[in-house]
Amino acid sequence: MEFDVRHPEIINAVRRALTEDIGSGDLTTNATVAPDLMATGRFIARQPMTVCGVELIELIFEELGGVDFLGVHLASGERAAAGDVLATVRGRARTLLTGERVALNFQQRLSGIATMTRRHADAVAGTGCKILDTRKTTPGLRRLEKWATVCGGATNHRIGLFDAILIKNNHVTAAGGVRQALERVHEAGVPAGVEVEIEVRTRVELEEALTFGANHLLLDNLTPDEAAEWIHFIGGRAKVELSGGMKLERLREYASTGADFISVGALTHSAIAVDINFRVSLETA
Repeated sequence: MEFDVRHPEIINAVRRALTEDIGSGDLTTNATVAPDLMATGRFIARQPMTVCGVELIELIFEELGGVDFLGVHLASGERAAAGDVLATVRGRARTLLTGERVALNFQQRLSGIATMTRRHADAVAGTGCKILDTRKTTPGLRRLEKWATVCGGATNHRIGLFDAILIKNNHVTAAGGVRQALERVHEAGVPAGVEVEIEVRTRVELEEALTFGANHLLLDNLTPDEAAEWIHFIGGRAKVELSGGMKLERLREYASTGADFISVGALTHSAIAVDINFRVSLETA
């Protein structure tokens, strides 16, 4: 997925977040801070992390009227140590304080995903196996969260239901079997550039899928030994993705089975936000 920070979905997400937080106005800031007071603010990492989301700071403050200066010191995808300054902004103190929480929320959430993803990508480094994300994302924030997994070293799986065909077990059941599901897909016609993947649960389904032309297989909830045995049987006739219970501590064991991909829903549904601070210093005449 190509990332464009000014994609309409992202602009809308930023606007929704600001509307949710500010509502009819920032009562505290407007009551306590002089309108002409100028300040500098710094976003500071308080723990080691893989950075993601700093590019949204510009969008956020543009929506609030803009700032005089914005400097991004560590871009998305880079690693930060505790104490590193991620970005610096200068402008009206009211603007900085009103936009602070939304800017932090996006950076903390997205950097949390990127940081967790980086651990998974590092765990399989050198095996030839790639980490895939999933559709288990926060509703309305998929484009951002899938950007975060890429910043952490993963590869995007399908973005939604519209850009790939993934025949899962419920589709197989509804179609009447693996053969029937594959036949119906090809009868319906596969758009150019769209990949077809099918989940198989048993050796019988595996053999049937290979017989009827499947070239991308999803193997779910296997042990590493089972996965290695199945992949040996497949023998390169199809690409293989492993999923289901892919815990970080056993990831390299699974990656070493010969799998092409491992998909991990936890990258987005269970990532913990990282700790980023925002500190303001006032300008004196």
